[in-house]
Amino acid sequence: MRPSTSNGPEKNFSAEKCLGSHFSGNSACMRSEPKAVLLDRDGTIVVDVPYNGDPDRVVAMPGALETLNTLRADGVPLGVLTNQSGIARGLITEHQVAAVNQRVDAVLGPFDVWEICPHGPDDGCTCRKPAPGMILRACEKLGLHPSEVAFIGDIGADVEAAAAAGAMGVLVPTPVTRQEEIDAAPLKADTLAEAVALLRGAA
Repeated sequence: MRPSTSNGPEKNFSAEKCLGSHFSGNSACMRSEPKAVLLDRDGTIVVDVPYNGDPDRVVAMPGALETLNTLRADGVPLGVLTNQSGIARGLITEHQVAAVNQRVDAVLGPFDVWEICPHGPDDGCTCRKPAPGMILRACEKLGLHPSEVAFIGDIGADVEAAAAAGAMGVLVPTPVTRQEEIDAAPLKADTLAEAVALLRGAA
């Protein structure tokens, strides 16, 4: 689900380790391998169904389960962070969102942490991406500094949230991703698996 990114925080990507990547023609600097990986939900690990309140419509993105299980096997904590403005808009209920998240957890989990923003774009909250609140809360729960964490998403607001939090952000574009968001992303990959490989230095 695409949030409004107007007046969002400035991109502020800094790094300690530079790698050249063949993924999407990307060449960018990045820190060492992250100690945890956080993920956007819709369009990143499951197919984006706008304002989905039906668990039966949850479909994993191709290759997502295998990629996530590889990280789990290596002991890497995983979390899901999702904007759900449909709650504020009155289109879905918190109960429906919880049911969908339970289905995502059953299909692709278990996840170590979940963060949900129920607010709308005009509510002025600190959690709705591109604000960094959900990333910061997830890091606190995991006992990690944001610089030790990566966040993978499919739109510019995801990358901006990572930058605002001081985390590594990787964009995995889908048909809804704007070209200017792709151009602006410091790190990008064609698939979730490639994004994880990039973060882990296998590019």
